[in-house]
Amino acid sequence: MRQDDFIRSILKTLSPEGEMLGRDEFFNSSVLIPFWKKNDEYHLLFQVRNENIRQGGEVCFPGGGFEKTKDKNYLDTAIRETTEELGIKKEKIHILGNFGKTVSSLGAVIESFAGIIDIEDPLLLPFDKSEVKELFTVPFSFFQTTEPEIYHARITIQPSYTDENGEETISFPAKKLGLPALYHQSWGNKNYPILLYRWEDKIIWGLTARLIHFLVKKLNSL
Repeated sequence: MRQDDFIRSILKTLSPEGEMLGRDEFFNSSVLIPFWKKNDEYHLLFQVRNENIRQGGEVCFPGGGFEKTKDKNYLDTAIRETTEELGIKKEKIHILGNFGKTVSSLGAVIESFAGIIDIEDPLLLPFDKSEVKELFTVPFSFFQTTEPEIYHARITIQPSYTDENGEETISFPAKKLGLPALYHQSWGNKNYPILLYRWEDKIIWGLTARLIHFLVKKLNSL
């Protein structure tokens, strides 16, 4: 079939790798999956978020939101956030590569990178105490030999919500628009798996646990 000007224009918009459409509408962030070698065994380095910040008390990898004024790409984000949170020098972070991207249950897009922390003892890092409560490490072999606990949360789409005064606000007037009755009330009701690992007195769960589990599965498939 002969390609006219319209088709040639369409072809220019296509991405051979499948671009994520509308990505700028979501929160975009990056994390570093930091490995540290101790006595010939690799450990993962974790941080516990300060109680006074969003998601305080949770265990996570270093990372944060992409900032156009500071970051050229998502790798820059991962490195910048790691240096800021852990107080580690950039040259002590050796990036192995991009592990992949995932989407959280709330729609945030997270790029993940694997890297090696080249220092004697990460627990002595001068981390930012306004963001980080503490650091700890776990031998990666623990995750290779331990299956995560699996729970589920229910995800629904709400076309309306009730404010602090008890007043209902309809944000998506499906009934008024003449859409099927299915969308007049909440819909979806999707079960979202939540993975969880227990290490001593720490609970590693959510996105962090999912990334670890993805990595273990990939390694087991080699």
